[in-house]
Amino acid sequence: MSSSKKKSKARVAAAGTGTECPPGETGSVILTVCLEREADKVPKSYRSSLAQLGLNSMKSAGICIGRPVLVTSVNGQQEVCTAWPISGFPGGSIGLSEVTLKNLKVKPGVEVLVEPLTGPILQAEAIDVKLRENDGIINREELSAFLLRHMDGKIVLPNNLLNLTYYGRTCNFMLTRVMGTDGAILERPSCDEVSETQEMDQERPDMEMSSIDLSLEMSQLDLDDSQKIGSTSTPCKSMERSFSDFAGATSQEEDSKGETSAVDANHNNDSLQNKESEKEAAIEKLLHPGKTGRKCRTDTFYSISSFTRVRFTGGKSREMEEQEKNCKVTYDMIGGLTSQLEAIRETIEIPLKQPELFKSFGIPPPRGILLYGPPGTGKTLIARAVAHEVGAYVSVINGAEILSKFYGETEARLRQIFADASMRQPSIIFIDELDALCPKREGAQNEVEKRVVASLLTLMDGIGSEGSEGKLIVLGATNRPHALDAALRRPGRFDKEIEIGVPNAQDRLDILQKLLKKVPHLLTETELVQLADSTHGYVGADLTALCKEAGLNALRRALGSRGSPPDSEVAGSVVIALNNFLQAMNDVRPSAMREVAIDVPKVSWSDIGGMEYVKLKLKQAVEWPLKHPEAFIRMGIQPPKGILLYGPPGCSKTMIAKALANESGLNFLAVKGPELMNKYVGESERAVREIFKKARAVAPSILFFDEIDALAVERGSSSSAGNVADRVLAQLLTEMDGIEQLKDVTILAATNRPDMIDKALMRPGRIDRIIYVPLPDEPTRREIFSLQLRSMPVSSDISLDELVMKTDKYSGAEITAVCREAALLALQEDIQAQCIMKRHFDHALTIVTPRIPDSLCQFYATYQKKSGLHAL
Repeated sequence: MSSSKKKSKARVAAAGTGTECPPGETGSVILTVCLEREADKVPKSYRSSLAQLGLNSMKSAGICIGRPVLVTSVNGQQEVCTAWPISGFPGGSIGLSEVTLKNLKVKPGVEVLVEPLTGPILQAEAIDVKLRENDGIINREELSAFLLRHMDGKIVLPNNLLNLTYYGRTCNFMLTRVMGTDGAILERPSCDEVSETQEMDQERPDMEMSSIDLSLEMSQLDLDDSQKIGSTSTPCKSMERSFSDFAGATSQEEDSKGETSAVDANHNNDSLQNKESEKEAAIEKLLHPGKTGRKCRTDTFYSISSFTRVRFTGGKSREMEEQEKNCKVTYDMIGGLTSQLEAIRETIEIPLKQPELFKSFGIPPPRGILLYGPPGTGKTLIARAVAHEVGAYVSVINGAEILSKFYGETEARLRQIFADASMRQPSIIFIDELDALCPKREGAQNEVEKRVVASLLTLMDGIGSEGSEGKLIVLGATNRPHALDAALRRPGRFDKEIEIGVPNAQDRLDILQKLLKKVPHLLTETELVQLADSTHGYVGADLTALCKEAGLNALRRALGSRGSPPDSEVAGSVVIALNNFLQAMNDVRPSAMREVAIDVPKVSWSDIGGMEYVKLKLKQAVEWPLKHPEAFIRMGIQPPKGILLYGPPGCSKTMIAKALANESGLNFLAVKGPELMNKYVGESERAVREIFKKARAVAPSILFFDEIDALAVERGSSSSAGNVADRVLAQLLTEMDGIEQLKDVTILAATNRPDMIDKALMRPGRIDRIIYVPLPDEPTRREIFSLQLRSMPVSSDISLDELVMKTDKYSGAEITAVCREAALLALQEDIQAQCIMKRHFDHALTIVTPRIPDSLCQFYATYQKKSGLHAL
């Protein structure tokens, strides 16, 4: 039983011709079988690359122990093995593994040429490995690391077969290309590409099934089989077979020739003479492998090391490869970030591709670039595009994933990532969500965060210390740059900080054109410009979601009530139109607006009676800068920043703000003063900062403060503990006109107590236009009644002029209340009433009386004269 197991695990070897070569020269040998016990002393990981030889054979061929030898078969296939002496091994023989035999494409009993390598051995810079289709699901990054560990130090040649057992899975890889550190490239001959797939597919069944079928083969052995196995002690017959093999005959035909020669002696003598000539031709072919275009022992060879880059090819079907190709991000696929891409390419590509330029000028290349901006603007997309375009090795660090609860493990992972990147230069380390990995050490919750920050600082300082300057760049991305540790942002670590901000109208147009390039649509250039202008505050991710939603709307419309038509029929009928985008805009809101999104009432300027002067001033402040920006540039002025509407209650101040929000199409953020107040110190000021931050993120926008007198109380008049109102006012003043410019954000405020507002808020630069909204005059009241009665069934006896005369000193809200009360009185008389009579209005005028006293109107007039405020 034990002997059968040993035979089942026996290695295939080559037996010699029985004639030793002269010292210092190599000879040809014939394959035979070696005993397994001879290889037990060698680690399993090295057995497949060994060439087992006898001591006499090694001396005669000038081969040293443990040194590489070049094995060449008669068909020109080559393999580099490690010479290893085996005591008692037959002279003039060599033992090879099954994998080596597959590479050489030979069988036992065939002559091969063995030569010691005398040429230089350099490290391989990169190798190309072809996977089989069913190996494409393996994680390539982990497989690459496993292959480098398993094959470390192995000298490889193109067309070599690499066999690995990866987590119990037998994997066969074909080496197609080797690039050395000296720039030389060895490629697989084109003639071998035809049968490459069949060879790789045949290797696995042979290797996996050999142990299964061995018991069946052993059971079929008879006396003749044993004699054939024992024929290794008579090298003459084996030699004759090998020479016949070189002449082009198969092994089965040679066996039959051997049997025929035993019967017919005369025929045997003739065949021996032919074999002698064939032998000489075969040996001549072996001794001059250079004639076949193969490697000579004096050539340069390349070995795999931990620094070698592995590029996998194949392993996927054509559909998967096409899908992966479509998923690759290039610079041409990114819209609206032209200036940022130019800065990044200038900072990254030149040091990686032309480092000598920096050296010639004595300028240290950058070590890191920080991308910051709101979520969804394309920071990660830029990093993916840079990695693909540059062709560098990319290592991705997700801040939250690398943290570990065990002491020192997070720092060890960071060091390992930087070490791997340093070995595979040029390389880029991309750290996404950098603020989660490196927060400020002053506010760190535990010691782990402090140690991680210190480790990253040390690692970034070490870039370039080992000759990797300019070849290793760290790319960080965050949407909270203020939360990063200050030491990380200094020059020498993150040398350049690039803001990836919210796109403007021109950038949004560029993004939409890139997104719709491969999408069937009916949008004209004018409609695209209109769509880009109306998507205020949308970032790249929002526009992508908008296009998807528009496509779904078009698909729903195409399907309609047709049930489930064929895909080919639907594909030709689904075309995106402008209406699909307008409908999708109701569902897809800007990301920054989702927390503060409000439903803007459908109030238009035509719904507000009169107030033509107020409407004109608001249009000048809000609509003109958007529709005619060149006019403001030509005049050298800035558009108004803030508008204050003040006047008696019920004079349509809030309604005017609603109409402005609806008519302008801008992002509208409504702020109620009392909601910002908080009992905790600093929370009220933080709420003000967050409101302005959101307004900047979705610019152009309108920030509406209703009842601003409750928020901007004059300093010193508040009796609250801790002077909360004063601190909130100071924060509000700083945000409106401080060091940080408030761009494309219009402040709209409404109040009926302007005397309580702090004077610092009322100055130009913060509130540029102060508009008094008085009680409606006669033409305004007439228009208000016309708007109200337009949708109400009224009798013909109602005189509009009489109603206007009777409602003197009524506010707009009170006029609306009169109309509503008249309708209720008509329903009170008869619930089935069809119209409203004149008597109902007369009665309603007695119920709804003017509630704004003359003293209040006089107060506004006096205040306007004393303060110098007027409708600017």
